[in-house]
Amino acid sequence: MIEFFFDCSSPWTYLAFHNIQPLADEFGEQIVWRPILVGGIFNSINPSVYTQRDRPVPAKAAYMIKDLADWARAAGLAIKMPPRVFPVNSVKAMRGCLWLGRDDARAMLPFATQVFEAYWGDDLDISMDAVLHEICQRVGVDPAAFFAGIAEPSIKDQLKANADEVMARGGFGSPTIFVDSTDMYFGNDRLPLIREALHRRRASAA
Repeated sequence: MIEFFFDCSSPWTYLAFHNIQPLADEFGEQIVWRPILVGGIFNSINPSVYTQRDRPVPAKAAYMIKDLADWARAAGLAIKMPPRVFPVNSVKAMRGCLWLGRDDARAMLPFATQVFEAYWGDDLDISMDAVLHEICQRVGVDPAAFFAGIAEPSIKDQLKANADEVMARGGFGSPTIFVDSTDMYFGNDRLPLIREALHRRRASAA
Protein backbone atom coordinates (compact mmCIF):
# COMPACT_ATOMS: atom_id res chain seq x y z
CA MET A 1 0.00 0.00 0.00
CA ILE A 2 1.16 3.52 -0.86
CA GLU A 3 -0.27 6.46 1.08
CA PHE A 4 -0.01 9.85 -0.61
CA PHE A 5 -0.59 12.90 1.61
CA PHE A 6 -0.97 15.91 -0.67
CA ASP A 7 -1.99 19.52 -1.18
CA CYS A 8 -2.64 20.80 -4.70
CA SER A 9 -0.93 24.12 -3.88
CA SER A 10 2.55 22.57 -4.22
CA PRO A 11 4.27 22.25 -7.63
CA TRP A 12 6.44 19.36 -6.44
CA THR A 13 3.27 17.62 -5.33
CA TYR A 14 1.79 18.07 -8.81
CA LEU A 15 4.83 16.31 -10.23
CA ALA A 16 4.66 13.49 -7.69
CA PHE A 17 0.89 13.11 -8.12
CA HIS A 18 1.45 12.63 -11.85
CA ASN A 19 4.53 10.41 -11.56
CA ILE A 20 3.48 8.07 -8.77
CA GLN A 21 0.40 6.76 -10.56
CA PRO A 22 2.23 4.82 -13.31
CA LEU A 23 4.77 3.68 -10.73
CA ALA A 24 2.02 2.21 -8.56
CA ASP A 25 0.41 0.58 -11.60
CA GLU A 26 3.73 -1.00 -12.55
CA PHE A 27 3.93 -2.75 -9.19
CA GLY A 28 0.21 -3.43 -8.85
CA GLU A 29 0.03 -1.17 -5.80
CA GLN A 30 -3.00 0.68 -4.51
CA ILE A 31 -2.58 4.37 -3.71
CA VAL A 32 -4.51 5.71 -0.74
CA TRP A 33 -5.05 9.41 -1.44
CA ARG A 34 -4.89 11.58 1.70
CA PRO A 35 -5.69 15.29 1.17
CA ILE A 36 -4.13 17.73 3.62
CA LEU A 37 -3.76 21.48 4.06
CA VAL A 38 -0.02 21.99 4.00
CA GLY A 39 -0.19 25.53 5.38
CA GLY A 40 -1.41 24.10 8.67
CA ILE A 41 1.64 21.86 8.78
CA PHE A 42 3.99 24.76 8.06
CA ASN A 43 2.33 26.81 10.81
CA SER A 44 2.60 23.97 13.30
CA ILE A 45 6.03 22.44 12.77
CA ASN A 46 7.78 23.84 9.68
CA PRO A 47 7.77 27.67 9.76
CA SER A 48 11.19 27.70 8.07
CA VAL A 49 9.28 27.59 4.77
CA TYR A 50 8.09 31.14 5.39
CA THR A 51 11.60 32.33 6.22
CA GLN A 52 12.89 30.90 2.94
CA ARG A 53 10.13 32.71 1.03
CA ASP A 54 10.78 36.02 2.78
CA ARG A 55 14.57 35.88 2.52
CA PRO A 56 15.47 33.56 -0.36
CA VAL A 57 19.05 32.79 -1.33
CA PRO A 58 19.13 34.19 -4.90
CA ALA A 59 21.30 31.47 -6.42
CA LYS A 60 19.27 28.72 -4.75
CA ALA A 61 15.96 30.31 -5.80
CA ALA A 62 17.14 30.59 -9.41
CA TYR A 63 18.23 26.95 -9.43
CA MET A 64 14.91 25.84 -7.95
CA ILE A 65 13.09 27.39 -10.93
CA LYS A 66 15.39 25.52 -13.32
CA ASP A 67 15.07 22.29 -11.34
CA LEU A 68 11.29 22.50 -11.36
CA ALA A 69 11.27 23.19 -15.12
CA ASP A 70 13.56 20.19 -15.71
CA TRP A 71 11.32 17.87 -13.70
CA ALA A 72 8.18 19.23 -15.39
CA ARG A 73 9.69 18.68 -18.83
CA ALA A 74 10.60 15.11 -17.92
CA ALA A 75 7.03 14.49 -16.74
CA GLY A 76 5.44 16.15 -19.78
CA LEU A 77 3.73 18.77 -17.61
CA ALA A 78 3.40 22.54 -17.84
CA ILE A 79 4.18 24.34 -14.59
CA LYS A 80 4.28 28.13 -14.19
CA MET A 81 6.38 29.13 -11.20
CA PRO A 82 5.47 31.31 -9.53
CA PRO A 83 1.81 31.54 -10.53
CA ARG A 84 0.06 34.91 -10.26
CA VAL A 85 -1.38 33.93 -6.86
CA PHE A 86 1.25 32.27 -4.68
CA PRO A 87 0.88 30.91 -2.13
CA VAL A 88 -2.77 30.11 -2.70
CA ASN A 89 -5.52 29.21 -0.26
CA SER A 90 -6.33 25.65 -1.32
CA VAL A 91 -8.67 24.77 1.54
CA LYS A 92 -11.84 24.53 -0.58
CA ALA A 93 -10.10 22.45 -3.24
CA MET A 94 -8.67 20.05 -0.67
CA ARG A 95 -11.99 19.74 1.14
CA GLY A 96 -13.43 19.00 -2.30
CA CYS A 97 -10.98 16.16 -2.80
CA LEU A 98 -12.02 14.72 0.55
CA TRP A 99 -15.73 15.09 -0.15
CA LEU A 100 -15.48 13.48 -3.57
CA GLY A 101 -13.40 10.63 -2.18
CA ARG A 102 -15.49 10.01 0.91
CA ASP A 103 -16.70 6.60 -0.30
CA ASP A 104 -13.92 5.73 -2.75
CA ALA A 105 -10.73 7.81 -2.69
CA ARG A 106 -10.17 7.16 -6.40
CA ALA A 107 -13.29 9.19 -7.16
CA MET A 108 -11.37 12.34 -6.32
CA LEU A 109 -8.72 11.78 -8.99
CA PRO A 110 -10.37 13.58 -11.95
CA PHE A 111 -11.12 16.59 -9.77
CA ALA A 112 -7.66 16.69 -8.16
CA THR A 113 -6.03 16.38 -11.58
CA GLN A 114 -8.02 19.31 -12.90
CA VAL A 115 -7.23 21.42 -9.82
CA PHE A 116 -3.51 20.80 -10.27
CA GLU A 117 -3.70 21.63 -13.97
CA ALA A 118 -5.82 24.73 -13.42
CA TYR A 119 -3.40 26.18 -10.87
CA TRP A 120 -0.01 25.10 -12.18
CA GLY A 121 -0.72 24.82 -15.89
CA ASP A 122 -3.39 27.46 -16.54
CA ASP A 123 -2.38 29.92 -13.77
CA LEU A 124 -5.91 30.09 -12.32
CA ASP A 125 -6.70 30.99 -8.72
CA ILE A 126 -8.06 27.77 -7.21
CA SER A 127 -9.25 29.62 -4.11
CA MET A 128 -11.99 31.21 -6.21
CA ASP A 129 -15.46 29.64 -6.24
CA ALA A 130 -15.84 30.41 -9.94
CA VAL A 131 -12.73 28.38 -10.79
CA LEU A 132 -13.84 25.43 -8.67
CA HIS A 133 -17.35 25.68 -10.17
CA GLU A 134 -15.86 25.37 -13.65
CA ILE A 135 -13.70 22.40 -12.62
CA CYS A 136 -16.74 20.67 -11.14
CA GLN A 137 -18.63 21.06 -14.39
CA ARG A 138 -15.63 19.79 -16.35
CA VAL A 139 -15.46 16.54 -14.34
CA GLY A 140 -19.22 15.96 -14.08
CA VAL A 141 -19.73 17.03 -10.45
CA ASP A 142 -22.80 19.06 -9.46
CA PRO A 143 -21.37 22.39 -8.24
CA ALA A 144 -24.21 23.02 -5.79
CA ALA A 145 -23.70 19.63 -4.17
CA PHE A 146 -19.95 20.23 -4.14
CA PHE A 147 -20.11 23.53 -2.28
CA ALA A 148 -22.65 22.15 0.18
CA GLY A 149 -20.46 19.09 0.73
CA ILE A 150 -17.24 20.96 1.45
CA ALA A 151 -19.06 22.98 4.11
CA GLU A 152 -19.91 19.84 6.09
CA PRO A 153 -18.21 19.85 9.53
CA SER A 154 -17.08 16.24 9.06
CA ILE A 155 -15.14 17.17 5.91
CA LYS A 156 -13.48 20.13 7.62
CA ASP A 157 -12.57 17.93 10.58
CA GLN A 158 -11.15 15.18 8.37
CA LEU A 159 -8.86 17.57 6.51
CA LYS A 160 -7.38 18.72 9.81
CA ALA A 161 -7.17 15.15 11.08
CA ASN A 162 -5.19 14.11 8.00
CA ALA A 163 -2.67 16.90 8.59
CA ASP A 164 -2.41 16.01 12.28
CA GLU A 165 -1.86 12.37 11.37
CA VAL A 166 0.92 12.97 8.87
CA MET A 167 2.73 15.22 11.36
CA ALA A 168 2.39 12.58 14.08
CA ARG A 169 3.96 10.08 11.67
CA GLY A 170 6.95 12.31 10.93
CA GLY A 171 5.76 14.31 7.94
CA PHE A 172 6.47 18.03 7.52
CA GLY A 173 5.13 18.98 4.09
CA SER A 174 3.61 17.89 0.78
CA PRO A 175 3.85 15.39 -0.73
CA THR A 176 4.52 12.95 2.08
CA ILE A 177 4.42 9.34 0.92
CA PHE A 178 4.39 6.14 2.95
CA VAL A 179 5.08 2.63 1.73
CA ASP A 180 3.56 -0.01 4.01
CA SER A 181 2.59 2.56 6.65
CA THR A 182 6.01 3.23 8.16
CA ASP A 183 8.50 3.78 5.32
CA MET A 184 8.27 7.56 4.70
CA TYR A 185 9.44 9.54 1.66
CA PHE A 186 9.12 13.28 0.96
CA GLY A 187 8.95 14.94 -2.43
CA ASN A 188 8.79 14.09 -6.09
CA ASP A 189 12.52 13.43 -6.34
CA ARG A 190 12.21 10.53 -3.88
CA LEU A 191 10.17 8.45 -6.30
CA PRO A 192 13.26 6.51 -7.49
CA LEU A 193 13.79 5.50 -3.85
CA ILE A 194 10.16 4.39 -3.63
CA ARG A 195 10.74 2.28 -6.73
CA GLU A 196 13.74 0.66 -4.99
CA ALA A 197 11.65 0.00 -1.89
CA LEU A 198 8.96 -1.69 -3.97
CA HIS A 199 11.60 -3.76 -5.77
CA ARG A 200 13.04 -4.88 -2.42
CA ARG A 201 9.64 -5.85 -1.13
CA ARG A 202 8.85 -7.78 -4.31
CA ALA A 203 12.19 -9.61 -4.05
CA SER A 204 11.66 -10.50 -0.39
CA ALA A 205 8.22 -11.92 -1.19
CA ALA A 206 9.50 -14.07 -4.04
